[in-house]
Amino acid sequence: MASVSSYSSSDEDLLDQNGSRKRRRLSPAETSQPPLATTSRIKVKQSAPSSRVQNGSKAGRESSGVSEKVSFASLNVSPWLIASLASMEIKRPTGIQKACIPEILKGRDCIGGSRTGTGKTVAFSVPILQKWSEDPCGIFAVMITPTRELAIQIYEQVKAIGARQSVKVVLITGGADQQKQALELAARPHVVIATPGRLAEHINNSGEDTICGLRRVRFVVFDEADRLLAPGKGSMLPDLETCLSVLPPSDRRQTLLFTATVTPEVMALKERPRSAGKPPIYVCEVDTETLAIPPKLQQLYIMTPVTHKECYLHVLLLTPENLKKSVIIFCNRTQTATVLEHMLRLLEHRVTALHSGLKQSERVSNLGRFRAQASRILVATDVAARGLDIPEVALVINFDVPRDPDDYIHRVGRTARAGRVGHSVTLIGQRDVDLIHAIEERVGSKMNEYAEEGVSIEGRVVREALKPVTEKKREALLQIEEGRDVTGKRKVGMQKRRT
Repeated sequence: MASVSSYSSSDEDLLDQNGSRKRRRLSPAETSQPPLATTSRIKVKQSAPSSRVQNGSKAGRESSGVSEKVSFASLNVSPWLIASLASMEIKRPTGIQKACIPEILKGRDCIGGSRTGTGKTVAFSVPILQKWSEDPCGIFAVMITPTRELAIQIYEQVKAIGARQSVKVVLITGGADQQKQALELAARPHVVIATPGRLAEHINNSGEDTICGLRRVRFVVFDEADRLLAPGKGSMLPDLETCLSVLPPSDRRQTLLFTATVTPEVMALKERPRSAGKPPIYVCEVDTETLAIPPKLQQLYIMTPVTHKECYLHVLLLTPENLKKSVIIFCNRTQTATVLEHMLRLLEHRVTALHSGLKQSERVSNLGRFRAQASRILVATDVAARGLDIPEVALVINFDVPRDPDDYIHRVGRTARAGRVGHSVTLIGQRDVDLIHAIEERVGSKMNEYAEEGVSIEGRVVREALKPVTEKKREALLQIEEGRDVTGKRKVGMQKRRT
């Protein structure tokens, strides 16, 4: 990558995208094991100890659950923040919170790895807001995240935690009014929460008066850092490079990386040069390998013929055990999600969708409908797989098997959050076996075949689903071809073109 003179060489190390992903060096014990047969695009990660605390900290096991012996007060969190957290029913710190909050307050850069649903947003928001309250000035922190929905969620959480001190938080994401965002940036808010693409647009186009406040920030946070720093197709690295070009160099800010899956690109922060007097970086991985998935999650699968997957999905959604559950269905492609949304609506399911093919206003509205349980089913791509906290989700269905085992971890992490019980069901075709083996190796456990007392999925498919589902799928495809939305109305753009 070509360097940019206005940011430090250590940032170039962090964003280095030459070549492929770095491979983890294996121990002799690991290399003696026979390799797992997988498809060429799958990288199976070797297991490691469930918790690691590195660089000057005593190594030991951490629990990602709530600690009964440690309180926020014992972590030196300010009373106003403790009161704010208590009003949100957050009364005791989780493993990642008790490990990272004190070290961030000491001024250390941090890499925090913990499985989904363990409160990583609180782990970095609380120490940042405490430091801000001690010395409020200009734009104090920039939090960068890969998706708009996750940015909105972090925005709402930071606003709630900082409400007692009237913290000014702005949201900079695509799909919203860019001019209004520029005015908000120029007004010097305290915290900026952004997606990298839109923030890079402002840096390139909005002028120095708008972005000059970014040059003096004290904290930079990469949430879901593994996705932000991933190389390859669809990489966000060029936009991140633009963002870092106006932020202070690494020796004049604290850099915090948080993720559920710690990759070599994330760990590259640890290897970069440290300036004299800068505290050593703090690395804490809590249950990121052996407990990569929530402990109360039941992983299930159903073997399905590729030609009848929609029939199996329809039957699965209507079994007595699942009929009242809130469900997220994950697909690999936007086109598949669109077809499923139309088809399930025609089959009289309460369904909505979340994917990159929708306008921002539709994405926000649909997610709001699902949170409010106006829609029981959310059909989504991996846009919804990261970070979103929807406590009511009881079932995750993988309509398509994810190509990367880490994506599976993020998907199923939408259920069984914060100690709740949850289920995931993966629909497996005959060509998906190698992908499933790679996923099972990554999470360290096997999936069990789906079974429900008194219910024969195959029998119901043959008796009840083949004809209606086939007809409604054909009708859904016709609706999409004619440019109609899920309600059957013709889209405005299609009307104009036909006229």
